[in-house]
Amino acid sequence: MSNLLKAASSPHIRHEDSTAGIMFNVAFALAPAAVFGCILFGVRAALVLLTTVITAVAAEYLWNLILKKPQTVGDFSAVVTGLLLGMNLSPNVPLWIAAIGSVAAIIVVKQMFGGLGYNFVNPALAARVILLVSFPSSMVNYSEPLRSSVDTVTGATPLANPEGTSVLKLFLGTHAGCIGETSACLLIIGGLVLIAFRIINPIIPASFIGTVALFGWAFGEDPLRYILSGGLMLGAIFMATDYVTSPTSNLGKLIFGVGCGLITFVIRRFASLPEGVSYAILIMNIITPLINRIPLGHPFGFVKEVKKDE
Repeated sequence: MSNLLKAASSPHIRHEDSTAGIMFNVAFALAPAAVFGCILFGVRAALVLLTTVITAVAAEYLWNLILKKPQTVGDFSAVVTGLLLGMNLSPNVPLWIAAIGSVAAIIVVKQMFGGLGYNFVNPALAARVILLVSFPSSMVNYSEPLRSSVDTVTGATPLANPEGTSVLKLFLGTHAGCIGETSACLLIIGGLVLIAFRIINPIIPASFIGTVALFGWAFGEDPLRYILSGGLMLGAIFMATDYVTSPTSNLGKLIFGVGCGLITFVIRRFASLPEGVSYAILIMNIITPLINRIPLGHPFGFVKEVKKDE
């Protein structure tokens, strides 16, 4: 009888998808763009991705081992964090810097706040910003595709040289940039896979990308070139949609996406940085708890009081 009357806090809805299953699907959707980056930039890019993923998994394992907590490396969340961080790095970044980024993402941003589900910002993006602030020259040391890692150019991304790259190259991804951000085509395909699997909701990426395109067009930019440049596709599809750090309601997701798009445009247009996707998502992550308060509905069982005419 006690089992039948067991009381527990919400939520009481159960779903067949597990955390490991969701994270595996995300990694699967990211794989084509990651592999393409390795083909495009060579072995050096593959080493960066391996370093970030292995270090992220090792950091989570050691943290749980030292603190005698249940092991969580099997949920694939550390793998996804390491993969996302690596895809946001230049193929020429020193491997020790990439490793520091993974440790910061897992230990500082994720585990110190309670582990998966308790981090208030996206771990991979927070780690990327930490590395940008700490090692700026190494983080913008890019190489042209299909050339040796010695042939490098600082800041030579399409955003730094908007007229130097055709729309077709931007769409296919055959240009300089971070390992996983170049191919808009493969990132969009990965996003459609996640939408088809009902892993992500299209509201955030659509409103995010649409807002950047709209403001870019209003200020004289080529909207298609503007949204295909930089890390917008990777950020909007795979990082802004993070379950933990994005709003839960559809209205909240719309507000979140528009806010990300507006901040990204402001940074691109008026700041000294060519890209603003990482900062935009992190800022909106921080105010997500406030956004979640906006569309609150009535509690279950609420009945509106009807005033009787006197």
